[in-house]
Amino acid sequence: MADLSDPPLPAADAAADLEDEGLHGPSVRQVPEGDDRPRLVCPDCGFIAYENPKVVVGSVAAWQGRVLLCRRAIEPRTGFWTLPAGYLELNETSEAGALREAWEEARARLELEGLLAVYNIPRISQVQLIYRARLLAPDVSAGPESREVGLFAWEDVPWDELAFPTVHWALREWHAGAERPLGPAAGNPPSATSDTRPGKSLV
Repeated sequence: MADLSDPPLPAADAAADLEDEGLHGPSVRQVPEGDDRPRLVCPDCGFIAYENPKVVVGSVAAWQGRVLLCRRAIEPRTGFWTLPAGYLELNETSEAGALREAWEEARARLELEGLLAVYNIPRISQVQLIYRARLLAPDVSAGPESREVGLFAWEDVPWDELAFPTVHWALREWHAGAERPLGPAAGNPPSATSDTRPGKSLV
């Protein structure tokens, strides 16, 4: 088994170390030997800075049939409603990240019930892991990245004011199976287009 006590430095940190040593760092985009796509490569030492997809974690959290939504206070899509979600941090599990995001954005304490959906957004090199969750208490409030938060009955969800297509998808997936045990995680809806720009309506 590999020794995981000292995880590798992120590419940005490794590149900074190269520059400190008087090297150029990964400044040339080329196809390395044995590879099949262009990468950022250091012309001095051959170091390759791999650019990998970003992972977003979040949840559809409910209290007595009402779902938690946050009105965004930051770009992109300021003023639109979204699920509590955000980028996974280094050295953090996806479950811990989903719990952290719920607290940061809505001061919400959750119990995760399982993975609801995995959405792939290749246009922006993003993967989203959305959990189904139960709120431990209904007393939520806006965190620094939210203008306001609220618990919405299904018929009151502001569909025309949702920030992203994946929010639509996750809410509908949650509603379809809210009263039954979780099965395999859902993926992108078959009817979804490849254009998943923020705010594109996919109701």
